[in-house]
Amino acid sequence: MSRTHLVTGSASGVGAAVAQALRARGDRVVGIDLRDADITADLGTPEGRAGAVESAVAATGGTVDSVIACAGISAPKPLTVAVNYFGVVDVLTGLLPALRRSTAPRAAVVSSMATLQRNSPDLVDACLAHDEERALTIAAGLAEQGPGVGYLAYPSSKRALSRWVRRESITADWAGAGIALNAVAPATILTPMTRELLASPESVAMVDKAVPMPLNYHQSPESVAELLVWLTSEVNTHVTGQTIYCDGGADASLRGDDVWGWADPA
Repeated sequence: MSRTHLVTGSASGVGAAVAQALRARGDRVVGIDLRDADITADLGTPEGRAGAVESAVAATGGTVDSVIACAGISAPKPLTVAVNYFGVVDVLTGLLPALRRSTAPRAAVVSSMATLQRNSPDLVDACLAHDEERALTIAAGLAEQGPGVGYLAYPSSKRALSRWVRRESITADWAGAGIALNAVAPATILTPMTRELLASPESVAMVDKAVPMPLNYHQSPESVAELLVWLTSEVNTHVTGQTIYCDGGADASLRGDDVWGWADPA
């Protein structure tokens, strides 16, 4: 049976690959993006998110089988936090009633292996408190210190997003409603967002040092899309709360072979 999916960031990169894969299966996709989408909306603003949710409900008749949030940016400025965290959380939360009307509701978001990188704990905390004004103020303060410090907005937004997924996935709103909620954390994807970053041998070497990918090197958007499609399919009945590192081995390279130490005796 055909399913109806909401895909943010559907005009390019991973979002476009997800939309294409779902349509190839015979499913219906309602895309949301700044342009070239079924619904045009700016997810960097509260008004844009509210409008996107309202338009999505109208376009689908109020029933959505999955929401796949791919929209995101990487820039040393507050907008990164607005789009990557609040633009994801507000849309997913706003579409909860529509998801609950599905017989097999699912949701997945695009996080990043940058969750493993240095971040701003204060910014992460502000996001998780859903204090957008404070979060944007902190991000603006980081940006004023230059691009190197301002970049902390990106790993901070993705760390907060993965923590939100883990926190919310087991609540009555999500697990209690039968909704699997997960994140996928890619490494270096060959998309328009990374084109400038990979423009010279020197920048490629810098990226590869920070993000080692021993398996198959830099990845295509399709490598991420196929995992997102599976996570939001009817066959996924029990995977929830996970940030799955679809990253060519970056996580294993950086964190080693034991990430279960929290359960060990002190």
